[in-house]
Amino acid sequence: MIASPVTKSTVSPLARGLWGVLATPFRGSDFAVDTESLRSEVRLYTGLNATGMVVLGVFGEGVTLDTAEQTLIVTTVAEEAGDTPLVVGLSARSTAVAVEQARTAVAAAGSNLGALMVQANSANPELLAAHLTAINEVIPADTGAGIVLQDYPVASGVKISATQILSVLQLCPFISAVKSEAPPTAVPIAALTAATTVPVFGGLGGVGLLDELAAGAAGAMTGFSHPEGLQAALTAFNDGGFPAARTAFAPWLPLANFEGQPGIGLALRKEILRRRGIIADAAVRPPSPSLPPALADMIDAHLDAVKEIA
Repeated sequence: MIASPVTKSTVSPLARGLWGVLATPFRGSDFAVDTESLRSEVRLYTGLNATGMVVLGVFGEGVTLDTAEQTLIVTTVAEEAGDTPLVVGLSARSTAVAVEQARTAVAAAGSNLGALMVQANSANPELLAAHLTAINEVIPADTGAGIVLQDYPVASGVKISATQILSVLQLCPFISAVKSEAPPTAVPIAALTAATTVPVFGGLGGVGLLDELAAGAAGAMTGFSHPEGLQAALTAFNDGGFPAARTAFAPWLPLANFEGQPGIGLALRKEILRRRGIIADAAVRPPSPSLPPALADMIDAHLDAVKEIA
C-alpha cells in the first residue's frame, strides 16, 4: 500500500467549459517553433472567451519538443493569454522525467498555471497514484493548481477502467479534473460523473461531444480547427440541454469527423488552421505523417460548408 498523499486544501476543480488544446506551429526545414503563429492561435481562443487552454498536449506534439522549446511555448502562450488559465501537458510517462517536465511547466506558466495534465501510466491505482503524487509535489501549494488525469489509451497504451480511475481519485485529492478519451467516451464519463464531483471533460476533437455532455461532462478539453463550433454547442447545452446542443453542433460534425481521422488528424487540423490564416505553416514534426494529397483536396469543400456559420 502507498502512503496517503499529502493534500492541498487550495486545489480547486477546473472550471466548466471549453479548454482549447493548442497545436504547436512550426516553420522552416528545421521545424522551429513559430511563436507568432502560436500567439495568433491563442488569440483565437481568447477571442471566444474560452475557459482555458491546454499547452503541450498530445496534439501539441509535446513529445517531440526539447526542454527549451517547451519553455518557449508555455511562456509565449502565458504572455499572450492574459489571465486565461493554462493546463500544461506532460508527455513523459516515467516519473523522474515527468517530474522534470513538471518543473519546467510550473516555472514557464507562472500565475497562469491552472493544472498539469498527466497521462495514466498504469492501470494499477496505487502505482498511478504514486506517480501523480510525485508530480503534484512540484506544484506550489499556493497556486491552487492541481493535476488533470488524462485517460488516452491511444497515446499511452494504458487501458484503465472507470472503477480504477475512481480509486485513483480517492488516493489523490489534488486531482482537479479527468480528461476521458477512451471510446466510447460517454460510457466512462457517465460512470465517473455518477460517482465523483471531480469534473470530467471529453476530448477527441469533439466528435463525441454531444453524448459526452448528456453523460455529464463538464465541457470539452480538445482541439478543433473551428473552436467556435465547440463553444456554440456548450453554450446551447447550458441554455437548452441536449436538443439545443445537437442543433448547434450538427453543422460542425462533418468537419469534426473529417478532422478526427486517426493518424492524420493533426496534419488535417494544422492545414485547416493554415487555410483560416491562424497559423503560417501546417508542418508536423516527423515521425507524424504528413497530409495525404487526396484529403487535402477535400478540405475546401468542408470549409465552404461552414462558411455561413463560422
